[in-house]
Amino acid sequence: MTHVVSVRILPARWLLLALALAVPLCSFARTDHKMDAREQFERAVRMRTTLEGTPQKQRSLVDYRAAVSAYHKVYLISAQAEEVTPSLIAEAELYEEMGRLFDAKYFQAAIDSYNFLLKQYPGSRYRQQALYAIGLVQKDGLHQPDVAEATLKDYIKRYPKSDLASDARVALKDIADTREKAKAQALAQAQAAAQALALAQAQVQAKLQAQAKLPVAAATDALPELKGKTVEQHESENGTPRVRDVKTWNSETAARILVTLDDTIAFNAARIAAPDRVYFDLHRAKLTPDIAKKNWDVKDGLLKSLRLGQNKDGVVRLVLDVNGARDYSAYLLANPYRLVIDVHAKPLASSAGDVANTATPAAAATNAAAKYAKTESDDTDSKPRPVAGETVSVSSESKPATNRASAATATAAGKSKPDNTKTVVLAPPPESKPTRDGQRSLTRALGLKISRIVIDPGHGGHDTGTIGPHGLMEKDLCLDVALRLGHEIEEKLPGAEVIYTRKDDTFVPLEERTAIANEAKADLFISVHANSSHDAAARGIETYYLNFATSEESMAVAARENALAQSSLHDLQDIIKKIARNEKVEESKELASDIQDSLTHRLQLVSQDERNRGVKKAPFVVLIGANMPSVLSEISFISNPSDEKLLKKTDQRQRVADGLYRGIASYLDSLNSLSYDKSKLVSANRPSGGGSATVASDGNPK
Repeated sequence: MTHVVSVRILPARWLLLALALAVPLCSFARTDHKMDAREQFERAVRMRTTLEGTPQKQRSLVDYRAAVSAYHKVYLISAQAEEVTPSLIAEAELYEEMGRLFDAKYFQAAIDSYNFLLKQYPGSRYRQQALYAIGLVQKDGLHQPDVAEATLKDYIKRYPKSDLASDARVALKDIADTREKAKAQALAQAQAAAQALALAQAQVQAKLQAQAKLPVAAATDALPELKGKTVEQHESENGTPRVRDVKTWNSETAARILVTLDDTIAFNAARIAAPDRVYFDLHRAKLTPDIAKKNWDVKDGLLKSLRLGQNKDGVVRLVLDVNGARDYSAYLLANPYRLVIDVHAKPLASSAGDVANTATPAAAATNAAAKYAKTESDDTDSKPRPVAGETVSVSSESKPATNRASAATATAAGKSKPDNTKTVVLAPPPESKPTRDGQRSLTRALGLKISRIVIDPGHGGHDTGTIGPHGLMEKDLCLDVALRLGHEIEEKLPGAEVIYTRKDDTFVPLEERTAIANEAKADLFISVHANSSHDAAARGIETYYLNFATSEESMAVAARENALAQSSLHDLQDIIKKIARNEKVEESKELASDIQDSLTHRLQLVSQDERNRGVKKAPFVVLIGANMPSVLSEISFISNPSDEKLLKKTDQRQRVADGLYRGIASYLDSLNSLSYDKSKLVSANRPSGGGSATVASDGNPK
């Protein structure tokens, strides 16, 4: 009996022993897989680092696919390894780059990777980032605003207090603004089409009435008759046309400028006051070497002088000094291609021949207006090209709806002769506004203008400035923001010239920075810095102008920023005199106030915790000796971990640059200093892309 029992128990003991031995073997196997996954993740990171260190033009689709495959292999080795979720995030981010650089189909692959993470790893710490990224890809990559809106609303509902919730709200506002803008544009276009019909009829009647009162023009004021078909302005499809020649006809009451070209071009114009001049930008055009060197002499008359130059690559600028001009018209003729600009000291009256050519049936005007309205309403996002006879307004307050109406009228009238172009009245510029204190400084009383702006990125080279808790260096942040600001000024203020005290990681002594501005005869000096405090919770924006400090806090900030000044003790008396006699104090204070208000408002749209710490005065060495209004902007506290995290993002840096630009534009507007496109004042929350450095994971340029 005992023997039988022992025979039955013996196999059970062996089974337990086998199981006991198998358990550690399985554990070792799982450990090996996780180690393999970690090593594969490290290989993938190295591949991505190498790829992103390669100039963008030299990167290939094969390289991106190899990096994606390396990250995906981490999941295949061990789905439980802790490196799987960051691998999936990296995989999706690479797909986003592939969508931007190669093919939009990869945007959907990015969304699929994010969704896979959300489905397979719902408890991952990356789930918030993945859902937010899906919304942005839908919005900016796939251009699906309705789908993106639903995703971003879902994100805010799930994570209302997350770090990205404020960015999600900004993105939703951008979607809503774009939608409202499209609706307003469609309405304006419909109204323009209706106005076109009324305008066509009114022009016929007005010209009939004017013809009876029209005196015969003096022979000396008559402009030569030109032959050729009027054509639509648009960029050439056959390369970059060259400017071949410029001819002028000039009298006391009228002037004509004839620019001969290889092919058709697109152009726009604007007016700048003091002195009164009009400039034309000819897009996708270039000068021949002979034309570029030529000096243009004009006879006495309405046109005082003419200047022609290659403003930047692909843009030729023609500047006309036309003091006393009341209206002008511009159009293109073919065979050969010519840009014709007519400027008049008095509003143009019509001839009998014009009346005959303009008096087309009302039904034709109705059909043209209806066709115009239908075309525009079918594509609210498209930008209508100017048609034959379109006039380009030179007023800084031009209204696009009026231009479209006149364009539609010209089309409806079927007019091809140059004299049928509608003229634009040049109203005299308004006076400058008083300062916030109600005073008019000498600058404003004399109507002095701003044309050259120096931007000073703080620190540089061995002078890193403040280093944030997670490694973001003030010198790199300031340079990136300054380049973005300069790009925005050049894009939106066509009459302004931007000069940088540095455009790379170079050390420039504080005293040399204002010397650069003085030597360039600059009109404004903007120094960009980031703030620091022993209190890690300190946040907000401050803007300084040069004067003696009235608080210990302002003195501390000045002491920190002046740390590398090269002045010695014997220079103290001279420095005090320079500060005391700075006649630009009032204008500097006004500029500082405009920048402080606009930058604070811009950043508070993202975070209400950003404090408006106000406009302050302090003896900054970098501002001493400047012969122009000068300010120093402390854009945020880099010592605050939350601010540092935001400032590592290109979106936040673009918001800072946009806030600085708005302040400068507001100040220029108070001086009535420059013509600019006010429709461009509201920029997207995305970085403009021009002049900005690539940002690495630590927030510093690569």
